[in-house]
Amino acid sequence: MANTKSAEKRNRQAQKRRARNVNVRTTVKDAVKSLRDTLTTKDAAKSGDALKAATRTINKAASKGVIHKRAASRRISRLAKAANRAKAAAK
Repeated sequence: MANTKSAEKRNRQAQKRRARNVNVRTTVKDAVKSLRDTLTTKDAAKSGDALKAATRTINKAASKGVIHKRAASRRISRLAKAANRAKAAAK
């Protein structure tokens, strides 16, 4: 437990940041999950929109420092690859 005033403040700040980060991570997971669901339906228009939304949420999370920028780039790349594979298989 925090003993000094400054340590108590740091603890409060850490709790706020953690709550914010958990929320952002959950949003990223939901966006990725919805993209993967649309890829299984083989609807090109919906999957394109879902890819755009997932890319945007991942980039936002990276800009806020919730996930590392290279991790974000890697995730976006893998999702785009999967979307392109699904699009090619649909043709």
